[in-house]
Amino acid sequence: MNLNFTKRSVINIFNIMTKSKLLYLPLIMAIISCSKPTRSTENKEITIKNNHKMALVKYRKIEVNGVNVAYREAGNPDKQTIVLLHGFPSSSHQYRKVLNQLSDEYHLIAPDYPGFGNSDFPSDKAYEYTFDNIAKTINSFLELKEINNYALMIQDYGAPIGFRIATAHPERVTAIINQNGNAYEEGLGEAWKSTKDFWVNRNAETEKALLHVFSLEGLEWQYTHGTRNAENVNPDTWHLDFLRLSRPNAHKVNLDLFYDYQNNVKLYPKWQQYLRDHQPPLLIVWGKNDAFFPESGAEAFKKDVKNIDYNIYNTGHFALEEDGDKIIEKMRTFLRKLTK
Repeated sequence: MNLNFTKRSVINIFNIMTKSKLLYLPLIMAIISCSKPTRSTENKEITIKNNHKMALVKYRKIEVNGVNVAYREAGNPDKQTIVLLHGFPSSSHQYRKVLNQLSDEYHLIAPDYPGFGNSDFPSDKAYEYTFDNIAKTINSFLELKEINNYALMIQDYGAPIGFRIATAHPERVTAIINQNGNAYEEGLGEAWKSTKDFWVNRNAETEKALLHVFSLEGLEWQYTHGTRNAENVNPDTWHLDFLRLSRPNAHKVNLDLFYDYQNNVKLYPKWQQYLRDHQPPLLIVWGKNDAFFPESGAEAFKKDVKNIDYNIYNTGHFALEEDGDKIIEKMRTFLRKLTK
């Protein structure tokens, strides 16, 4: 009930009270109390609305050497930039929580690699699907955007792409936020067995052994394996990935990347030397139940980095899905310390 009481209304109420000898006073006071929310109630409602206000994320594209690279961007470009580099089989979609929650303090930019997300999917004859080339594309993307000072957030494929960029331009990297992004041989888990066989001998049989990865069930497993409760993971994630991996030539292109991954392992010593020489502030936020990159991969960074904020979560490969709120608060605290 929402009643607006004028001066005349108050006089009428007073007359009623007088004539009725105040018998109707409790009822009248109840009506008046319902007529308008109290200031404390109004403030509470405003606070609730503000707490649930979503960040304005912009979905853009920019041409990089003939390829349209899609990216998500949020926050004020004048603030500290965080470049969010996604993994397989995902896209910038995996950073939707980070974009929504941290854009109040930071400038966030999350590109989709060629062949991933909403970026162009050129044929393997028009574009070389190697980690070297993807890293060059993403570095060119950042330069076209005139982003030359940034923290890197890496996950899965984001690690070999991010470390290539960091070793080429160490002066640009202010910090590294690492969510299951490997740089050590001891960080390669049991799930790599079929891929290692593929590296030794690429043929129809070793390729066939990897095809289950592209199935809807295989993609769901990557997101839910090692989680505390699979119901905590949004199923849109693997369904979106399945649609993209169902495009013509998608299996061939991704098998090429699986095969090229062995060149990342060969570069591990170079990346470790970068860590020792430049000592970038490092935040580890790692899902310990990851079958691809177990906790031993996180632990290995302690050998080379002195300034390390080390956090392990009881979840799987895509830790942001289940523990996003906790991880994002760790990121906020970590990044604030860098600006003091």
